[in-house]
Amino acid sequence: MEFNDFLADKAKLSEDDINKLSIFVNQYGVRPEVAAVNLGIVSEEKIVEIVAAFLNASYLPSDDVTDFLDSIDKSALPELPSELSSLLKDEKHFCLSFDAPELYCLTSQAFSNDIYQYCINHGLVLKQLLCSDAVFREVESLLVLETTNGQLIGDNEVEKLKEIASEAPIVNLVNSLFSRAMQAGASDLHIEPYNGNARVRFRVDGVLKTVEVLPHHIQLPVISRIKILSEMDIAEKRRPQDGKISLRVAGKELDIRVSALPLAEGESIVMRFLVKESVSYDIESIGLSPDIKAFLEEDIQKTAGVVLLTGPTGSGKTTSLYSFLSKLNSDDVKIITLEDPVEYQLEGINQIHVNSDIGYTFAKGLRSIVRQDPDIIMLGEIRDQETANVALQSALTGHLVFSTVHTNDAPSSYTRLLDLGVDEFLLNAALVSIVAQRLARKLCTHCCDDNKDLILSETYGLTEKAKQWGLNTVNLKKAVGCKQCNFTGFKGRLAIVEYLRCDDAISAMPKSDDFIAKAHKKMHREGVRTLMEDGLYKVIQGQTTIEEIQRVCG
Repeated sequence: MEFNDFLADKAKLSEDDINKLSIFVNQYGVRPEVAAVNLGIVSEEKIVEIVAAFLNASYLPSDDVTDFLDSIDKSALPELPSELSSLLKDEKHFCLSFDAPELYCLTSQAFSNDIYQYCINHGLVLKQLLCSDAVFREVESLLVLETTNGQLIGDNEVEKLKEIASEAPIVNLVNSLFSRAMQAGASDLHIEPYNGNARVRFRVDGVLKTVEVLPHHIQLPVISRIKILSEMDIAEKRRPQDGKISLRVAGKELDIRVSALPLAEGESIVMRFLVKESVSYDIESIGLSPDIKAFLEEDIQKTAGVVLLTGPTGSGKTTSLYSFLSKLNSDDVKIITLEDPVEYQLEGINQIHVNSDIGYTFAKGLRSIVRQDPDIIMLGEIRDQETANVALQSALTGHLVFSTVHTNDAPSSYTRLLDLGVDEFLLNAALVSIVAQRLARKLCTHCCDDNKDLILSETYGLTEKAKQWGLNTVNLKKAVGCKQCNFTGFKGRLAIVEYLRCDDAISAMPKSDDFIAKAHKKMHREGVRTLMEDGLYKVIQGQTTIEEIQRVCG
């Protein structure tokens, strides 16, 4: 059977797909398996499996790479004649063993005429282990680097370091890490010294997970490669540095914010992934409880006042603010934001990046944009008295202002702003509401299971709380883990919120040492949930677990 027919049969291609494939192959002169992937008809992983079946060869799935690498004796990898070594490199073949006449190679290019011809001419038998291009790059990079002598250059040999960092194995390894991070849905990528090696971790849904441990001698070339891309000084290892990388990964335009920090054992690199193109934000997707969502939708429709979000770094404050702005964004309002930095582009909204290095601070920027006749203003963060005063005064002169502060709960925001030097009367007059927020991981809907632990339910009084909050049943669930959620049991995140309406009663309370306690008592009397209680509200609905709420809310 011809490969075209074999492919059509195994991939169950429609007549339309077969026609598209034929046209593409004839027009561009590529092999059918390449055309099928480029057209999106068949996934790259599936193509590898089909080609392997056609050639009666083995194949290496992407999920098995770690186990495969662990099984390889790096010291036993063969030395090859220069002509053969060069040919294998050009044709994307990596020799795993050479016991003449048998040549065993890992490859992403199964149909290589040059390799076949060489083997025929030299009486060799070629055996192939097939894999995707991404897997080949990753395996080749690690195997090539681990079989070097590990002797790195001195700190003063900058040009040599640049040369090593620009070689194919290092470039491929760094590209592979970027690609894997994006496929995993990671927000951050960490590379740091650990037990004499370099640990690679991805932050997915707010939780760090180790995905790779690189040998010590790879650490400096990899970090140097990242520094070159982000335009840092590769010779500087004593001071922290910041940079930015713009590139396209998995079809997405990305800005990657890079931070380098000297540690006792070496340097730590942290990269934050930000999607460059316009992103759509929807208040429905935050995961707010219906009552809190109704309160906030009422607040953001006001024409003046300040709505504050509070919580630690990474608690989703910016995402919530963007969702509010998207809800309000229309042709008849002007919205201006001041951010450090602008994380995501919002269509139809004027976004400004503050730059403290040139003296363009939040306070100075805010004074400038008030003269731009905005209806709605978003400040990335209130950090000082001047910014706080201008923001609150802007609210009193007819602007709706959104901003953030860093406190543990909603009432503590009053204390924080007073500590900055803001007058109490200004707070009482301008604040509309304060929202304390955390992010909890959502249970994976594909694998979560019922939790029959009655003791857990009784310990937290879930049945009584369900009645109190008007919920009919307790739908307690537990995390299991499957391929859809990368075996974590969780996929995506939702907001856990404490909402404080800054009404007349709150404004009338003296902002003395006992204000926070009195505010919490008022909230309790009115049935307003604390952060922990809002988390339990979502536990009762089966959206997350008690363990996850304890993790994020303490």
